[in-house]
Amino acid sequence: MTSLQELVRPELRGQTPYGAPQLDVPVALNTNESSYPVPQVVVEQIARDVAGVASSLNRYPDREFARLRELLAGYLRRTTGAPVTAQQIWAANGSNEVLQHIVQAFGGAGRTALGFTPSYSMHPLISERNGTTWIDGLRDADPAKFDLDGDLAVEQTRAHDPEVIFLCSPNNPTGTALDLSIVRRVYDATDRAIVVVDEAYTEFSRAGTPSALSLLPGRDRLVVSRTMSKAFAFAGARLGYLAAAPEFTQLLRLVRLPYHLSTVTQAVACAALEHTDTMLAMVDKIKTTRDDLLAGCAALGLQPVPSDANFVLVGGFDDAAATWQALLDRGVLVRDVGIPHHLRITAGTPEENDTALRALRAVLEKELTNE
Repeated sequence: MTSLQELVRPELRGQTPYGAPQLDVPVALNTNESSYPVPQVVVEQIARDVAGVASSLNRYPDREFARLRELLAGYLRRTTGAPVTAQQIWAANGSNEVLQHIVQAFGGAGRTALGFTPSYSMHPLISERNGTTWIDGLRDADPAKFDLDGDLAVEQTRAHDPEVIFLCSPNNPTGTALDLSIVRRVYDATDRAIVVVDEAYTEFSRAGTPSALSLLPGRDRLVVSRTMSKAFAFAGARLGYLAAAPEFTQLLRLVRLPYHLSTVTQAVACAALEHTDTMLAMVDKIKTTRDDLLAGCAALGLQPVPSDANFVLVGGFDDAAATWQALLDRGVLVRDVGIPHHLRITAGTPEENDTALRALRAVLEKELTNE
């Protein structure tokens, strides 16, 4: 009898599903969620708005999510100054689904996607699971450097001539932001690739860091994706979105599933966007705790990478996997991202940061004692 493993698509055989550990620990700093709860005033607004639409759940949702697109465009205009319209907005159930729509529309069999690693691990997974060949590009000729080398990025773009290019700013897991000149150069180095700038963490960028949204006019192949999971403390709501040329968003309608954004999802997201200032009030706190975490790790003799995100990539561990386990044994869950001698730590509350730093100190002191 033929087994299910033999029946599944060949490229899926032997693969494992994506997923970070979800463990019940005192301090969870592994998935870059906000440690701050949704403010009560927003909770109350969500409750009212969901109650208001509950009786209409016998009907399909607004397929074009018109009000949500208007609110997202207004948010981008107000916070970045970019002249984004509702027609340029696309949204889905988390930014991963947004990225999947892009690959479904512009990738596929016989096509390639290029990214510069280390970067967001879902970029290759989404590409490959949708039949697109992934090209693992280099960020720098020196693997110890995490900034993206513009000359090298252009060289690889021309050499591979892909259909889709992923850039990430701030980059996950390194936390480093891109100079917009690199985005322009990569875009100009190809006349056919869709260039995606993943800005999931952009609200945490240091002052003066511009958004790639400013580059959209006149660039029909440029896409800027974002999420409400991070800065809006809305990971459980599953709402991601992008801005691009109106023709681009129109083409994504060819691959979305019917009525893909539920009435409840739209109501919840709109309620949060009506309280943008309240939701984003936590961002400055998180940027402060991120900088405190960076300084605390440096004081322990580690090598944290300067970050524009809500996490810090920390180097200097003799055995990252062993340190990860030792921290978990002390109730602190961080992320082993597969970069030798490095761990990624989400910026938590001041109390969570303090607990993490104490656990790190204890682990490092034990290693020294064992020597």
